[in-house]
Formats: sequence, C-alpha cells, structure tokens
Amino acid sequence: MKQSWWARLAQLGLLAAWTCIWLVQGCGPGPGYGIRSRPRKLTAMHYKQFFPNFSENNLGASGRAEGKITRNSERFNELVCNYNPDIVFKDEENTNADRLMTKRCKDCLNRLAIAVMNQWPGVHLRVTEAWDEDGHHPPGSLHYEGRAVDITTDDRETEKYGLLAQLAVEAGFDWVHYESKYHIHCSVKADHSVAVEKGGCFPGWARVTVAGGRQKNMSSLAPGDRVMALSGTGQIVFSQVLLFLHWDQGSWSVFLSLETEDGHRLALTPHHLVFLAAHCRVDISEYQAQFASRAKKGDCVLIHTAQGQAHPSRIISISVEESVGVYAPLTEAGTLFVDGVLASSYALVEDHGLAHWAFGPLRLLSSFNQILWGGTTEEHQSTDSETSLQYIVSATFYSATSHLWSKPLCTVHFDTFVPVTTAWFYVEQLFKCS
Repeated sequence: MKQSWWARLAQLGLLAAWTCIWLVQGCGPGPGYGIRSRPRKLTAMHYKQFFPNFSENNLGASGRAEGKITRNSERFNELVCNYNPDIVFKDEENTNADRLMTKRCKDCLNRLAIAVMNQWPGVHLRVTEAWDEDGHHPPGSLHYEGRAVDITTDDRETEKYGLLAQLAVEAGFDWVHYESKYHIHCSVKADHSVAVEKGGCFPGWARVTVAGGRQKNMSSLAPGDRVMALSGTGQIVFSQVLLFLHWDQGSWSVFLSLETEDGHRLALTPHHLVFLAAHCRVDISEYQAQFASRAKKGDCVLIHTAQGQAHPSRIISISVEESVGVYAPLTEAGTLFVDGVLASSYALVEDHGLAHWAFGPLRLLSSFNQILWGGTTEEHQSTDSETSLQYIVSATFYSATSHLWSKPLCTVHFDTFVPVTTAWFYVEQLFKCS
C-alpha cells in the first residue's frame, strides 16, 4: 500500500528527532551498555611481530600471490598511482614505481597517512617500496603485484615504528609485519577478493536459534524471524531480523573458524565483529567487539547455555576455510548467537556501538511501521530488488566512513558524521520508494 504524504512527513519528523537525541547521547548497545565508549588504546607491535597471526599468503591474511605484474601485462591497468601530498614516496628509481599499487592498497595507505598525522602532528607517512618491477624481492612477493608496501615515518625515528605498525592494522591492511628495524611491511588482499568486496558475513551453513527453540541455517533465515541475541542489559532475548546487510548464496568467501573448549565453532569473515575478552569472566562488560582476525587462542567468547544465560568459553583453536554463501543479518539488538557464540551484526568498522547507532533509523522506522500499519513477520526469500535496497542501506555506513578516511587533510570525527549521514540518506530513500 502506498504511504500517504502525512505518513512520510511523520517518518521524517521522527528521524529528525532521532538525530537530535543521538547527538546528546553518550552510551551504546551491547556489552558495556551505559558506559560511554572510549577510544581503544593502541598497543605498539613488537619487532618481528606480524598480524594477523598467519603467514602473509594465508587466506586469513593477504591471500595467495596471483603472479607478477609488468608494465606490458594486461593486469598493469589494475594498478593506480597514488599522488597523496601527505605521503612521502622515496621513488629512488625515479619511475614513480613506488606510487603504483592496487586500489585497496592505495585506500589503506591514505587512511594510514591520516592516522600518522593525527598521532604525530607534523610527521608524515613515508613509502620506501611499493610495486617492484626490478626483481628485488623473492619470488611470489606481493610487491610484484602492487599489493604490498614498506613504510616508515618521514622523520625516520625508529621508536615510532611499533606504533606505526599498529596504526597500519587499524587502517585496514590485511597483513602487517614489523619486518625490519628500519621499516614496516604491509600488504592487502587482491581487489577482486570476495572477502574484500563483501565485508563481514557468516557462511550459509551457520546456525542460529529462532523463537521456539528451533535451529535454522543462516541461508534459510529471513527478515521478520526472531533469533537468539544479547540485549543491551545483558539478557538473552529473541531479536527480530530487520534485513540482511549482505545476502549472496553463490559467492565464495574465506572464513575464520573459532573453536571453543565447549565444542562450539563460530565461522565468520576476518573483518566481522565478535565479542572477545582476555579473561573468561562472567562480567559481559569486559567483552569488547573486535575484528575476528584479532582473535587468538586463549581469548574468551560468550556462549549461551541451556539455562538461558551468557557464559564465557575459551578459544582453543583458530583455522581458515572457504565456503559458498555469505549472509549478514541485522538484528534489532545488533547482536546474535551464531552456532552458540555471541557475535555482532556489524563488520568493517571496529566500533559496534557506533555501527549500531548508525543504523538507528532502520530500527526506528521498523517500530514506527509496525505501530501504524502492523508489521509482518512472515518469512520470505530476498528478491533481487530487496537485496539491492539492503546493499544501499548497508553501504551508506561503510562507504561514508571509507570516503571520509580517504580525505588527506581532515581529521575525521565519526562520532557525529556517520549516524547523521546514514539517517538522512535513508530519508532520501524513503521519498524515492513507493
């Protein structure tokens, strides 16, 4: 049924109210609710340390080498030139080779350049090596494909390099190695990698518990289903699936598999958020949403028990696997238990609370529509048009952050920009849809 103009104006008014309310709020959802989120303290990497804790060519890191790129090869057109004025390129060959790299590598490097200027005012990022056309690296090096860079700061103060490596991790590089006392080595996945394009997801065979206690595969889950989740107050609830941030039954992707001492196994993409803690305590406020790629043996996750409570469980092994089908349900609570382990609905940006607030308009409109027109909870399969709209909504948050990070001369204030942008973009979509 077509919505009347007054209904749309009412929605617009509520969205405006939500935006104003958000600007004076200081707390967020999930574990730790009621406490204003604090910036996560950066810990400098140690000499010879690498992250994630896989070899560079592992699928859970930057992935396999795909072959050397030369100036005469067709793949040379895949490389882009980085002219960021806030990055110093050594370019000792005087061929601009150190400016050539893949698009993903360029994006990560530009984000890192901003982080370096924010961390050390007056200091700039320096690139000593990027694409290699002269054969100076071992066979299979990602430098030959423009997927790797060696970096320092332009003041060449080596005591900064441990923290520079951690900043590179934060900037999105898929593998970072404090390789030498004189530089940090960073690399990325290939641009066409499914794990890069699709962000954070679960495999189709992953199972969730729906209202009534039944188990359901992720591939058969639908908007309107109510799945087991953790509320902001730490209670296990059944939360409604609002939509899918990604739904593709035919795509292959790389998943990290976290196995716990209780026999639970959670599979998710490396940049999806999972709640981790260093110690297995019942206090859920100690569990922080982090990229799955940060998980290590001995870390603790939250599982649900038969008594309906959240309980800590230690990770005993981490493996990498490929599987077909990628699914990312967005629940009203912003969390869900997948194969018994608590995970976030969000990915790509390592701030669960911020992501949850950014999608506030969706929750608001869902509640508003149910009050006015009686929302339906009938199960249905996603159509192409529905999936496309879901991509638009989810991409708003992720694209907005990526766009801001790419600006070389500004300091990014996510606390105010992202939720407001997402809210008003969604308003625009309302007036485009019947």
